[in-house]
Amino acid sequence: MSGISVTVDATDLDQAFLRLKPIFAFEPSELMTAIGAVGESQTRRRISDEKTAPDGTPWQANRHGGSILQDTGQHLLASVAWTANADTAEWGAAWEFAHVHQHGAVIVPTDAKRLAFMAGGAMRFAKKVTIPARPFVGLSTDNIAEIIDVVSDHFGMLQ
Repeated sequence: MSGISVTVDATDLDQAFLRLKPIFAFEPSELMTAIGAVGESQTRRRISDEKTAPDGTPWQANRHGGSILQDTGQHLLASVAWTANADTAEWGAAWEFAHVHQHGAVIVPTDAKRLAFMAGGAMRFAKKVTIPARPFVGLSTDNIAEIIDVVSDHFGMLQ
């Protein structure tokens, strides 16, 4: 008869439990709050500084070369917000026309032959106006890495 011997060395078990403690004491709403705040910050940065879609595609320039999505007011940037609970973190823009900038739009007159609007200090008329998509909500590769850092920091995995 052959014998089998099993030896368990538990000298590092206390250290392992200390490293796992953040996971056992996990409070999901705190993490979701941190992720929501980072997502809002990323979106604001994309609008105010980066001027690119989440996939890195530069936004189409506007006709007069001004600051894209910021020239005519702060409606879009001011409406960027986040919310979070224990299960989710969400961010985006609450301004009623935010979707036009995210997805683009073609505006046509509904009860006249032409659209009439002010642009560049002059009255303009057009049969239609095409607003190109300039996606500002979404996650770039850098955004994802930043959120992974938030999660890692939350669980103390960088120690």
